[in-house]
Amino acid sequence: MKYPITYLVLVVCFFTMACSSDQKKTNNDAVVFPTGEKNTTKNFTGVVWVKSLIDADSLNQTAVGNVTFAAGARSNWHSHPAGQILLVTEGVGYYQEKGQNRLILHKGDVIKCPPNIIHWHGASVDTAFIQLAITGRQYGPAVWMEAVTDSVYNAK
Repeated sequence: MKYPITYLVLVVCFFTMACSSDQKKTNNDAVVFPTGEKNTTKNFTGVVWVKSLIDADSLNQTAVGNVTFAAGARSNWHSHPAGQILLVTEGVGYYQEKGQNRLILHKGDVIKCPPNIIHWHGASVDTAFIQLAITGRQYGPAVWMEAVTDSVYNAK
């Protein structure tokens, strides 16, 4: 009678450990693209990592980058002469066009920013944010402006 209880305890422990291991694997699988290098330009506030996935060239003038914002990090105000598309792959973030209300972004959201529209984007106050940035380069690089103030960033 003693042995069946011992085996039952071992089986329960085994399944508990196996389920715990699967959960950890699932969380690591959330990262689709590499994080890249820590950004050192003055175009961002907070900690941001950028990984270029596709560089624009003479055959295709579209660049694609994976951008990871730590909680509270954000871009400066900027515009793109050929526009930009943002695909949210993880976390909670913000997007705001000059003169408009801030949008809250979640995994699966898509933003289509028209050419020359001044905007900013980044992580929410308490959650990291990952986006794929698809940017046309045929009319030139991004035009960077001033930092987004804390009062604009924190406005509802």
